[in-house]
Amino acid sequence: MPRISARLLLLPLLCAGPLLAGPLGFVLPTDNDAIFSDDPSKFYMYTDRNFEGVLSKPWSGGGYGFTRDQKRTAAGIILTRLHEGVDIRPVRRDASGEPLDEVRSIAEGTVVYVTESAKQSNYGRYVVVHHDWGDGPFFSLYAHLGSASVQSGQRVAAGAPLGRMGYTGAGINRERAHVHLELNFILSDRFKIWHDHHFTTKNHHGIFNGINLTGLDIAALFKAHRANPAITIPEFLARHEEIHYKVLVPKSGELPFLRRYPWLGRDLGSVRQPKSWEFSFAATGVPLEIRPSDRVIAQPLVTYVKPTPGNHADFTVGRLAGTGSSATLSPSGSRYLQLLTDSF
Repeated sequence: MPRISARLLLLPLLCAGPLLAGPLGFVLPTDNDAIFSDDPSKFYMYTDRNFEGVLSKPWSGGGYGFTRDQKRTAAGIILTRLHEGVDIRPVRRDASGEPLDEVRSIAEGTVVYVTESAKQSNYGRYVVVHHDWGDGPFFSLYAHLGSASVQSGQRVAAGAPLGRMGYTGAGINRERAHVHLELNFILSDRFKIWHDHHFTTKNHHGIFNGINLTGLDIAALFKAHRANPAITIPEFLARHEEIHYKVLVPKSGELPFLRRYPWLGRDLGSVRQPKSWEFSFAATGVPLEIRPSDRVIAQPLVTYVKPTPGNHADFTVGRLAGTGSSATLSPSGSRYLQLLTDSF
């Protein structure tokens, strides 16, 4: 099968209108099903932690969310680094300790990206699969693979092999071999312009660079899907995530992100000619709502933040600054809003 340009393949998908929402049809990506057991340590690969000179190997570091980089604050010890996926440990190894687990697609979809080199990203060798359940394009990502067995443009069924588990990528060794799994929104199909504006380093991965993907809580979604196979992603987010902060951004033409994910829109007919958009986010940066506003502003403005007992940067992946009920966007937060709104 000839290699198809991932960008050419994706553009019509990003522009397509919403379809009738269908079941997710999830399956686990490996034979490790301990996520549903009473012992999650058998599912997650641990991380090596050194906090104030104390070494540990917490399995929780392999989970989704703020699971890494402990920090002592006036409010106590908190975890400040976001892990946008889950690290799944192998269930089979050979005599030398090499992982043998096959890695499979979590749902039906189309392969849109396979890395050409395992040395061009912290993800190592990774594969991205596009899924559309009628709620816009979502992308599952499988990282640190030892080998890939698919190519861009290939249709895959749920459970179809994508490659073999490995330990490619920075900071991974054979003992910690795992597959890092994410399920993502895509932020912009003009990522290259944004990247070239802010960075001098080369982008090897096109629009499937990890910066352009925002991960959902895939572990919680697997459990919600098991309890209710008919659940949709909008339903899951509405039940699972809470709004941590809101940002008002100037309206400048069309909002492609809202076109891709129209179910995020709230009260869209309440303002005849919106002058701005108010985005609501989970602490992780996952967008939860978009509302029109008639408020005229010159630059993004934080309109709400959940009060926290410390610096907001520690609770928002560094996208907000400030304390208590007062917050401003950090440079990182401003770049994130630019990417999300195509305002660059």
